Formats: sequence, C-alpha cells, structure tokens
Amino acid sequence: MSRIGNFPVELPTNVEVQLSAGEISVKGPLGTLKQFLSEQVTVEKVENRVQVRVANNSNTANAMSGTVRALVANMVRGVTKGYEKKLTLVGVGYRAQAQGDKLNLTLGFSHPIVHRMPRGIKVETPTQTEVVIKGIDKQVVGQVAAEVRAYRKPEPYKGKGVRYSDERVVLKETKKK
Repeated sequence: MSRIGNFPVELPTNVEVQLSAGEISVKGPLGTLKQFLSEQVTVEKVENRVQVRVANNSNTANAMSGTVRALVANMVRGVTKGYEKKLTLVGVGYRAQAQGDKLNLTLGFSHPIVHRMPRGIKVETPTQTEVVIKGIDKQVVGQVAAEVRAYRKPEPYKGKGVRYSDERVVLKETKKK
C-alpha cells in the first residue's frame, strides 16, 4: 500500500468537497478546482477529511492512491493559500513588464516576447528583473513558469537567462589556450 495514500487529507473549515461519479470538486475562498479520478481508487469524505482507498489490489492501483491523494492535497492547498513561482531575469537589458494578462519580455532578441497568461493565472513584476506567477492550480502555475523560462534558459558560461529564484546555475570554466 502506498504510504502517502494512507494519510487522509484534512479539510479546513472554509473548504467544500463534492464527490461525483469519477470526479472531485474542491471549492474554497480562492476558487474552485476539479479533478477526474481513476477507477482504481475510491475517494470518500468523512467529516472534515478526505480518504483515498485502493479499489483493487494491484501495483497500479497502489500507485494511483498516492497520486490521487497528493492531487487532492494540492487542490485543497491551492483553493486556500494558492501557489506562486518566482522567476529572475539575469542579463544586461533583460526586462519583464506585466500588463493585465500579458507578460512582455525583453530577452536580447530583435523583438519583444509577449506571453499571454491562461485563465486563472496572475502575473506580477515587482521589479524589472523579477516575475511572480500566481494561481490556484499547482500544475498550471508550474507549466506557465516553465514556458516563460524556456524563452531563454540560463546558459552555463555567464549564467544569463530566465531562471527560477531558487535555481542555482553552475557556471562552466571557459576554454583556455
């Protein structure tokens, strides 16, 4: 049995969980998230907890119980606190500017890059070289941050590019004559 799948997910007082056929919906102060469930697990709400159980005794069902439990826990945290990813721009002339649901990036190309944010994602730029991506869905926040980072990944010689704020770039030594 999955060790993670054994633990119940505690529900805060301001979170509602709706279970229907093959789907779970979590509603909280920041919004609502929905997730489809596998047939290999059963999810039940007991008082202020959500418990995930294995439907059949197989390795894939065991793995899915831990996965579904983690997804439900992420949904509960997302609708109560939310998620955020911080990006840092390193390089001369590299700038970012948030305009509504768009992020304008100047990353040393001959043209500016405009990245449109999906629904439910907010972007802020506290300074010209910092980008903060916020939302309630952990997967979407991480995906948007990865897409923005992919425009100019940190290069290994000078470290220029877009990186996560907690990312550490190991610089290579240049070629000697």
